[in-house]
Amino acid sequence: MKKSEFFYDLPKELIAQEPAEPRDSARLLCVERKNGEISHHIFNELPKLLKKGDLLVVNNSKVLPARLIGHKDETGAVCEVLLLRQVKGDEWECLAKPGKRLHKGTKVLFGDNTLTAEIIDTFEDGNKLVRFSYDTQTLYEKLDEFGKMPLPPYIQKQLEDNSQYQTVYAKELGSAAAPTAGLHFTPQLMDTLRESGINFAEVTLHVGLGTFRPVKEDDILDHKMHTEWYCIDEKTANAINETKANGGRVIAVGTTSCRTLEAAATKYGCIKPCSGDTDIFIYPGYEYKAIDGLITNFHLPESTLIMLVSAFCGYDNTMNFYKKAVEEKYRFFSFGDACFII
Repeated sequence: MKKSEFFYDLPKELIAQEPAEPRDSARLLCVERKNGEISHHIFNELPKLLKKGDLLVVNNSKVLPARLIGHKDETGAVCEVLLLRQVKGDEWECLAKPGKRLHKGTKVLFGDNTLTAEIIDTFEDGNKLVRFSYDTQTLYEKLDEFGKMPLPPYIQKQLEDNSQYQTVYAKELGSAAAPTAGLHFTPQLMDTLRESGINFAEVTLHVGLGTFRPVKEDDILDHKMHTEWYCIDEKTANAINETKANGGRVIAVGTTSCRTLEAAATKYGCIKPCSGDTDIFIYPGYEYKAIDGLITNFHLPESTLIMLVSAFCGYDNTMNFYKKAVEEKYRFFSFGDACFII
């Protein structure tokens, strides 16, 4: 398939710049895969759209405030470092700006100079290997003190609070971006769902910035996917298998939860406790093995995420409900509204 087949026109004003308040007041477009039928709801109506015995699988990864703005030790020039992946100990793979001026041996100071970064090496793609030094027990304490949330480039408005870009169930530090479908849940809504007989299970997939990487190749099969680390524990594996055995539906909250479950099912032929790296690329023609439903936001044109949705909902259904969402002025992308595909 061609990348251009996943393009749609989106007015700039439909790109959400802040989350709905309260979170569960976002709109929810529901699509039935079998016939493409569309209905319109509010996210807090989700309990009415689910059935007793359904299982919602959420990604409990927590976003690091990984964007650091500092200055070069030698010249005082302003520069930026964005942590992407822990390589070992205090050494991280990072994006750095201006990358061409941050050579091996360069030191960058942050905040009150109690956090420093030294450029150790440069990867083939231009990312930097950086070693951090600090005066606290962990680097994470310094990130909480000096770091900013690494918002996607299409969000221009600054956050009032870092918690706006964090799910209420986030606990495992490691993501460079939020699993945004989960931003619509509130503790109250989760309690209501549980009281309705809807169950929750957690997986972990640390979201990399590769999730925003555009598909540059015309033929989508030539696109190289980014790699992300995931984990499914025994409790979650058992909950998924029990749900299936009892005739319930397994519904992924977000494309990250979806990719986690499908990566495990593809590798092992079933869902079992496991962890590792995945670069699974899901596009039309892929046969889903683990999930029965998907809650997700509206994704960028020509992105791997709209391709994943198309593989689950059907290409024609997907492009049709995206067109309808634009017509109905739904809010798009990370802080936007949601869709429920079943």
